[in-house]
Amino acid sequence: MAHIKWVGIIKTEIAEYQKGHLDSKAMKMELPATMKAMMIKALPFVIVPFVTIFLSLFIKTFFAGQVIISPVFFIIGFVASFMGLIAHEWLHAVVYPKEATVHIGIYPKLFAAVALASYPLKKWRFILMSLLPLALGILPIVLFWISPIEWKAWNSFCFGFSIMGLISPYPDCYNVYQVLKQTPSRCYIQNYGDDTYWIE
Repeated sequence: MAHIKWVGIIKTEIAEYQKGHLDSKAMKMELPATMKAMMIKALPFVIVPFVTIFLSLFIKTFFAGQVIISPVFFIIGFVASFMGLIAHEWLHAVVYPKEATVHIGIYPKLFAAVALASYPLKKWRFILMSLLPLALGILPIVLFWISPIEWKAWNSFCFGFSIMGLISPYPDCYNVYQVLKQTPSRCYIQNYGDDTYWIE
């Protein structure tokens, strides 16, 4: 596992935490110039999580024939999911090998938690690193699907927690889409500064 450093509030630019050795043959990917622009460009990737969330509640409520969500426990789960954003970044970090250093912190400019590293990962490993935090949304929504309707508090908490877990990785899903679209099947992917590169 990587050397993970908690840096608290990040007051400098993100690029300052993504510096290291970059292969001279590295090819720069075509991505939005800033993280803010990327988050806007990635917005279509929010559609599937939103549809999943809405259909999950609608279908379970329809078949139950009654209200299955307690507002109090839903709010508790939703608030807990915000605290889970640090776990989201930690799940990114644990995929890096022990030679890498990953900085985790809060980036106020985007009201987001971030995991920042500059280390080449095999393509499959980069994809795993990007998508692993989806587990924080998939696991609670599956528990919501399979739990008895009588477990109202539990269902409410799981449903509330799943929302941020499913939605927050949408920029990561966008990055994976671009990696699959722009890079060869066998390569390394590396974040460096504000950009992402692929290396054969």
